[in-house]
Amino acid sequence: MKNNNIIALFICTILFGLNIQAQQLNGSYSGILNAGGMEMELIYNFSGTDADLTATMDVPMQGATGIELDSVVLQDGSVTVTSAKMKMKYSGVVSGEEITGTYEQMGQSFPLNLKKTVKTKPGNTSLPSTDQEIEALGAKEDGTYKYSVTDYFKTPEAFSFQLSPDGSYISYMKRRDTGERDVYIKNTTTEEETLLLKQEEDLIRGYAWANNSRILYMQDKGGDENYHLFGIDVGGKNKKELTPYEGVRVDLIEGLKENEAHVIVKMNKDNPQQEEPYLLNINTAEITKLYTVNAGDPPVSGYNFDRQGNLRAVNRIVDGIKSEILYKIDGEFKSLLTTDFGDVFAITSFNPSTKDPNDAYVLSNLGTDKLEIQLYDLKNNKKIKTLFNNDTYDVSGMSLSRKRNYEIDYFSYTGEKTVVVPQSKTYKKIYSRLQKEFGDKQFFTVDKTDDESQYLVMVTSDKIRGEYYIYNKTNDSVTLLYKLSSHLQSGDMASMKPITFKSRDGLTIHGYITLPTDYVKGQKVPLVVNVHGGPQGLRDSWGFNSEAQLFASRGYATLHVNFRISGGYGKEFLKAGFGQIGRKAMNDVEDGVDYVIDQGWIDADKVAIFGGSHGGYAVLRGMTKTPDKYACGVDYVGVSNLNTFMTTIPPYWEKYRALMYKIWYNPEIPEEKAIMDEISPALHVDKIKKPLFVVQGANDPRVNIDEADQIVKSLRARNVEVPYMVKYDEGHGFGKEENRLELYQAMMGFFAQHLKTEGSIPVKG
Repeated sequence: MKNNNIIALFICTILFGLNIQAQQLNGSYSGILNAGGMEMELIYNFSGTDADLTATMDVPMQGATGIELDSVVLQDGSVTVTSAKMKMKYSGVVSGEEITGTYEQMGQSFPLNLKKTVKTKPGNTSLPSTDQEIEALGAKEDGTYKYSVTDYFKTPEAFSFQLSPDGSYISYMKRRDTGERDVYIKNTTTEEETLLLKQEEDLIRGYAWANNSRILYMQDKGGDENYHLFGIDVGGKNKKELTPYEGVRVDLIEGLKENEAHVIVKMNKDNPQQEEPYLLNINTAEITKLYTVNAGDPPVSGYNFDRQGNLRAVNRIVDGIKSEILYKIDGEFKSLLTTDFGDVFAITSFNPSTKDPNDAYVLSNLGTDKLEIQLYDLKNNKKIKTLFNNDTYDVSGMSLSRKRNYEIDYFSYTGEKTVVVPQSKTYKKIYSRLQKEFGDKQFFTVDKTDDESQYLVMVTSDKIRGEYYIYNKTNDSVTLLYKLSSHLQSGDMASMKPITFKSRDGLTIHGYITLPTDYVKGQKVPLVVNVHGGPQGLRDSWGFNSEAQLFASRGYATLHVNFRISGGYGKEFLKAGFGQIGRKAMNDVEDGVDYVIDQGWIDADKVAIFGGSHGGYAVLRGMTKTPDKYACGVDYVGVSNLNTFMTTIPPYWEKYRALMYKIWYNPEIPEEKAIMDEISPALHVDKIKKPLFVVQGANDPRVNIDEADQIVKSLRARNVEVPYMVKYDEGHGFGKEENRLELYQAMMGFFAQHLKTEGSIPVKG
């Protein structure tokens, strides 16, 4: 285990480089580091000459590429590499195209020999379609439309608005003409706008105000999802990477209003398979570990801190599939309760408004089917009272007022639409004022200043992407801040209609149908079934959906089905899908298709299936399970072989393996292994009869590119031409604007080729 910890630390935090004679070390060199039976390939890439030689590193197993490296000394044919951050040394002898060396760290040494290699991109690079082929596919949609693909999927000119804690600034991300997304701040008094952060090669994945003077932001490399945290002052100074540990994934757990120089993060820094919490100084990057998961202890899935930053509870996985909460009583963590698989008991926040520090707000479905919000006495392990619930849907949302001693302002839940239920006298007044302003549109207070004098309000609907307003509570004014994608006129957009139907075995299934704007009763239009990802616990919801609007503008209806195992409908509905992915869950999707066909809306011969992640799996499963049902399909980063999928999960998912086996299938049980083989589309490509378009991010840490390659290679072996789009700077889904636009343009060409009918009349300019 000690050896494993050494190599894990190496994988997570390596940041070194080689500065050696160019004539000897130009190109890529590969080696295998082996410690305690754990192996990891490392690739060093060298360019430049002599003193200008630079190097980067790739760790293929981690999906990490282009890691910038430090300097090294070459003398008399021997090379010595050191890394202060790693506290490590690598020494080797250069001989032709080989380096024979030793890696040393923490008093231990491991052989590490490097050989010159030809660096290859992930996956089988002979399979993807050429740029010209993808462009030709997109050109198959040749109609004239009022709105282009770019109109629906280009990054909004400004988005992700936030208020600084004191209201002195409004921050937002702003699109460049070339599609990159930068962070700006605007002084609310002078209206002066300042570029704070400029996007370089990697996307700024998100940002947040840490305090009035400093902003934190997240980035990964090429979509590998190993997020790092960075900080910058509002004046543009003290820009700093706060978690410079390569191969490590960082998540922000808690911002500390009571300690504004620090935040709490979790990182798998010391063990790739286990995140642990750290107190992080947002100015100096100094870290203090707050809890260690010891070797042999059950893996930890989460941590609960109070507003002072004290660790109060630890959530562990026991027996693979059960959850145990350890609660700190009198300075010692004690087992509070253990829940069975499918039951939920989760601390959402401690209750600062009470004199008893052991009171907390929890989400629980213990003894009930639907999640409800409770006030709970953790020390005595008993429910004080149920605060909010709903007979039909899980509830989960709650907002507190810090200014008013943490009074509950509102509860919320997602039914057919999102529902907000005001509680406090103050918020009831605010909500009533906003309701008067916005009528039947959905609106949410998404941010507020610390003194709660200003609220950032977002207004949305199925036809409006989003509008931001500032509500000034002091003078009771509502001021428009920004309209997202204002070029998309709401009158041209299609309506999303909630639907309910019965599955073939009697379950009530919810979903949504979006018909083209100019749909005429009696008209039968082509359909795109858009299957959501996850699948467990996720769901589709009512609101503006760019894909559905694009499809509607081209004359296609869109169906969203919240099949069994989707979240929000209670634990029995969720559990009904365990061990049924690709089987009864897929039946629900098919039953939804039959339902909308029976309503007379859909041309049964023109049904496409599309989805990402699990939705991509559903595409492949649908086209092998019921191959005559679909005219074509688009698989976007989807699983194709459940057997290989289970062996390529990222290391930080390892603690959830038993849960995955329970939710999906367990390959170690012969009967379930047989089911996995039966429902793995890659093993049944001979059943695919209709055209398929496959899309994949090469750096995807969740669904390895091998999943897509398997399908494409098998189809090509049968002389089936399948368009295959691969982006080598993307991961699990396309984040970069240029890649998204290319994807949807190609998809529209693919649908035009296989779905177009004379009966569909798109919105035209």
